[in-house]
Amino acid sequence: MPGASLRQGNLALAAACLSSLMFGLEISSVPAILPTLEKVLHANFQHLQWTMNAYTIAVATVLMAVGTLADRYGRKLLFILTIIAFGATSLLCGLAPDMPALIVGRALQGSSGGAMLICQIAVLSKQFSEPKDRARAFGWWGVISGLGLGFGPVIGGGIAALMGWAWVFLIHAFVAVLTALLAWVGVRESKDPEARRLDLAGIVTLSLAVFSIAYVITQGSELGFTSPIALAIVATAALSLIAFIIVEQITPHPMFDFSVFRVRSFSGALFGSMGMNFSFWPFMIYLPIWFQAGLGLDGPMAGLALLAYTLPTLVVPPFAERLSLRLGAGTVIPAGLFVIGLGFFVMKVGAGGGPAALPTTLLGALLASLGLGATNTPVTNTTTGSVSSDRAGMASGIDMSARMISLAVNIALMGFVLVDGVLSRLSVASGSFDVTQLRRFAEQIAAGNVAAFDHTIPGFSKVLGLDAMAGGFGDVMLYGAIGVWVLAALSFFTFGRKRRVEDAA
Repeated sequence: MPGASLRQGNLALAAACLSSLMFGLEISSVPAILPTLEKVLHANFQHLQWTMNAYTIAVATVLMAVGTLADRYGRKLLFILTIIAFGATSLLCGLAPDMPALIVGRALQGSSGGAMLICQIAVLSKQFSEPKDRARAFGWWGVISGLGLGFGPVIGGGIAALMGWAWVFLIHAFVAVLTALLAWVGVRESKDPEARRLDLAGIVTLSLAVFSIAYVITQGSELGFTSPIALAIVATAALSLIAFIIVEQITPHPMFDFSVFRVRSFSGALFGSMGMNFSFWPFMIYLPIWFQAGLGLDGPMAGLALLAYTLPTLVVPPFAERLSLRLGAGTVIPAGLFVIGLGFFVMKVGAGGGPAALPTTLLGALLASLGLGATNTPVTNTTTGSVSSDRAGMASGIDMSARMISLAVNIALMGFVLVDGVLSRLSVASGSFDVTQLRRFAEQIAAGNVAAFDHTIPGFSKVLGLDAMAGGFGDVMLYGAIGVWVLAALSFFTFGRKRRVEDAA
């Protein structure tokens, strides 16, 4: 690469890496401030769930559409626009006066963040045409992405402690200005004159199905799961999902080509993709609450404790790749999922209390992180490498969509399991309280407010709240373990023995 092109390429790479860092931080740093939001903005348990779910659902909504728009209207143009939008929506989040405004801001931030993510990949793919240069660029991009996800809890906790929770969002407004300038100078514009049409019907039906599922799980207890409104939402989700499948079968340019699911290695890896986001990533939303309210750590210490849950994900992938080449992805991916489940089971043991609670929880978090690190890269490489090169982009889009949809649904499901677990423990001391009151108490305890009823409500105490919280978190950890083990088994048998042998050969 000539000197001028090299400098321009480095600027483009810097823009892609900075935008990747921002995207990752807004996934992993925000959970560290959820307990603070509960106190400062008076967030209830549903608010905390939607703070994360609004972001992930919005990301899933735009993933498959933005690549087509970038191909048609220009990858550089759309990249810069999405960076500016991400900075502006981050500003909205940081200035939010209450939780509803923050949740709306998070949805807008997720839309721009998901679009920015797809544009990063498109820009790097076109900017670096030589295999050696492309490998270097994506290597650095992957490292910076991992740093954002891995150190996000510590960075978020540190910023909140030193500058206030709002700066976890506000800082991206300033970084976005620098990133947009780097992209303007460094990125070369490129378009695809034969870009396919936007699958608008597929996008709308899938997004409506995912939102409806997450909404009814999150708000079902408040609506009443058998109420007409809840049943109507369930029906909307089912009809939207059926409509999506029909649309993708008949449209000439589908965003999901269902024929790829007949490729066993692709489907086996997709179960791995779902498994990681069935357990590991959604639990990151709740783990800071457990560290602070359940185990008594302050904000900065909880952020440091979260490193056990994130740092190994940065160290393990190179070893996982070598292991995958030797044993095959069909062995490594299910094994990695199994280790994630083992980590969750160990954390469940730690939730039983006693002096070993913290070290046992940290050990379980470490095991889960090792499993995630062993699974992530083989999943990505297998989903894109098991199909022809002309369908690799679509396969990558399905993989990313599966991750975000699994994450959004399981944030809601874990929250439901947590509240229901706390509620079942509170019911033994219910006294004269009805179910509605108990559920409200359970939601506050699940959000970390274990002292809310100490000496103020007869029959309730901080000790009871802590015991109920521990029981609820133990249920969530068991749910995560069993769920990921089921998906590990599905992945193992989907790959099949023949495929595992071929992968290892």
